[in-house]
Amino acid sequence: MTPPETEKKFRSYVPDKTDLREFTLRAILLGLVMTVVLGAANLYLGLRAGMTIAATYPAAVIGMAILRLMKGSILEENMARTIGSIGESVAAGAVFTIPAFVLSGVWPAFDIENGYWKSVALMAVGGTLGILFVTLLRRVMVEDPELPFPESVAAAEIHKAGQQGARAAQILFANMGLGAAVYFLGAINVFAASKDFLVHVGELGRSVVKLTRVTGTPTLQAGAMTTFSAPAISPAYIGVGYIIGPRLGALNFAGGVFAWGLLVPLLVFFLGPQMQPYVNGETGWADVAGSTWYNVVRPIAVGGMMVGASFTLFRMRKNLGIGIKRAVSDLRKSAAAHEATTRTQRDLSSKVVFGGLGVVFLCMIALYYYFAGVIGAAVAAAVVMIVLGFFFAAVSGNLVGMIGSSNNPVSGLTLCTLVISALLMIAMGLRGNAGIAAVLGVAAVVCVSSAVAGEMLQDLKAGHILGGTPSKMQIGDLLGIAVSSMALFFPLMWLHRAYTFGTPQLSAPQAGLMASLAQGIVGGNMAWPLVVVGIMMGFGLILIEVRSPMLFSVGMYLPLETTFAIFVGGIFRWLTDKYRDKGNFNDAQKARIENAGILTASGLIAGEALCGLVVAGFKAAEKSSGHKILPDWTWAGTAWLSLLVLIALATLMIRLPLANAGRPDEPAPPTAIM
Repeated sequence: MTPPETEKKFRSYVPDKTDLREFTLRAILLGLVMTVVLGAANLYLGLRAGMTIAATYPAAVIGMAILRLMKGSILEENMARTIGSIGESVAAGAVFTIPAFVLSGVWPAFDIENGYWKSVALMAVGGTLGILFVTLLRRVMVEDPELPFPESVAAAEIHKAGQQGARAAQILFANMGLGAAVYFLGAINVFAASKDFLVHVGELGRSVVKLTRVTGTPTLQAGAMTTFSAPAISPAYIGVGYIIGPRLGALNFAGGVFAWGLLVPLLVFFLGPQMQPYVNGETGWADVAGSTWYNVVRPIAVGGMMVGASFTLFRMRKNLGIGIKRAVSDLRKSAAAHEATTRTQRDLSSKVVFGGLGVVFLCMIALYYYFAGVIGAAVAAAVVMIVLGFFFAAVSGNLVGMIGSSNNPVSGLTLCTLVISALLMIAMGLRGNAGIAAVLGVAAVVCVSSAVAGEMLQDLKAGHILGGTPSKMQIGDLLGIAVSSMALFFPLMWLHRAYTFGTPQLSAPQAGLMASLAQGIVGGNMAWPLVVVGIMMGFGLILIEVRSPMLFSVGMYLPLETTFAIFVGGIFRWLTDKYRDKGNFNDAQKARIENAGILTASGLIAGEALCGLVVAGFKAAEKSSGHKILPDWTWAGTAWLSLLVLIALATLMIRLPLANAGRPDEPAPPTAIM
């Protein structure tokens, strides 16, 4: 009997016996700076647009460009990218849950005294837990031939390509500067960054339509009314639309049109006078429409988001089932073969991992006891957290291996955890603010843990391809978790002070969903009839085969100017693709066009996000001091100039990628998968 043919042995780009600089001070410091900067940018984006973008690709380009100037090695670039991208996952977990403590009223204020150490603890415990779980599962998951890891392969190829680093970095940094400049000019009113109009429909029963600008306070009469918003001149929103594409951008905008074009005018027609007590004594049409959207339409959107998140998990049920099965089998395999002597297979020792899990478990008990005030509930919550955290980390890693971290349904996993923990708190007789705090605490740790686990496994796979040392990457990410956990509270605090969580300027849709569920299940304080309407709407969207009921419902929850701007960005992507397909480009040129487009959009997003944090800091200081800091350069041509700015952004986002197609004989670059 002939022996079976053995598979070709995997060889990393940097061989195991090759000794290159890797865990160096400059790579670590660069990674730590990127993890805070990219994490803060994603906090801004998550609160404003309800979305985050994967940081692996921008971190790879930035790290490679800077370290190449210092003659750094490819393993140093890998280390900087690994540390630099982990802050995005901490930010994603934090932005979906931590504002919920404020929105639910559990935390009386969101300042250093009332929120800093609690937020740091939630982020640090969740992030550390995610890394420790992934360390246990790393070997079997990164070597699994059934997991393609698309974004990991793309990131590794970026490092291998190397020579494209200068061009890619130039596009990224130039657009970061442009995005920051455009946002700042809009913030000081050089041009109108957004424009709202009032649309009156059917005054006094007559079928008339008239359009008036929102400048004064019109007299409230019988009839229907809504507001129409021009797209916000926002590099970040337009960049998000470009990345997600025209179909998803249109779906998100459709939710906004449904909310403001149908529900708001219909409800105002019947409920206008009844809504006046909710508008703080104002009697203007804009106040009534805004109050109707905030108090009636958004709870309906919450019900839709619940169904959307559940449907996302249902559609992934096969992958989720595979992930859960692998979680058990992989743990047995990794326990048997965790220790390794070769450099490219060396993880943190099992003693360190299991000892760390024990310490984290005790920290969770202390944390939940602080929230709940009942030791039994704290222990139960910690046990639920450690079990669900492990399975969801494995599931998250499995999903990232199949579809990439950009599509990882972290909020859906968190929603399941929140419901389970809420029912557990009710069973143990814990209600009120203590129960809500405990439930949100469990959800926050699971959310951060799942997001970090997926991102970490993605980076470990890229390091596996390049020949990085896993244990050094794991130590680097633990440093990244520590620094980002201590730093990311401050951007959150500045944004809250400047705009306030839950307002149109800072919608925080996922955090609003978490707060509503925790209040409704544990606190008994939810507008269930409206939520049920949203649930029925979500089922209807599923029945007519809407691609993403979650994205549609988020569009209802966000201000119309935000979803409109995202839709406009999707149109820019559609036009770019049309011109690309009409041109005589080969596959290599098309890949370069796609990469340049993603880099352009990513730069605009990061530029606005970072400048937005600076502006938020100034606005927070203005509120504290009562003195104006930022100038106001409003002038007669602001509206016309905003149109010119939008045309300029369109020209840039369409022409720049096409101009970077390169020669037909150049080799194809790695595809940027966001």
